[in-house]
Amino acid sequence: MSAPTSAPTVHHRVLLTWLAVYPAITVASLLLGPYTAHLPVYLRTFVLTALVVPVVVYGLMPLLFKGHAATIGRRRERAERASREAVRYSRKAVV
Repeated sequence: MSAPTSAPTVHHRVLLTWLAVYPAITVASLLLGPYTAHLPVYLRTFVLTALVVPVVVYGLMPLLFKGHAATIGRRRERAERASREAVRYSRKAVV
């Protein structure tokens, strides 16, 4: 069993956040556009962000972080396995 994964780097968090926010805003804009077209921009933005931010924070980000942790865990396991095999083969070469 491998060690628990650490928190994503700031660069990974930025990318994961963008991967959640951009599609959520795009879909919400397409769905809400006809219903909010008559509102001033500041109210349209308020309605859009009032719906998108909770969806992103409580729904999409946990899923993306979980997927990121699983990906990093698989990479770490592969690297550890490759390292162990390299050590084992180097010991055979010395003997």
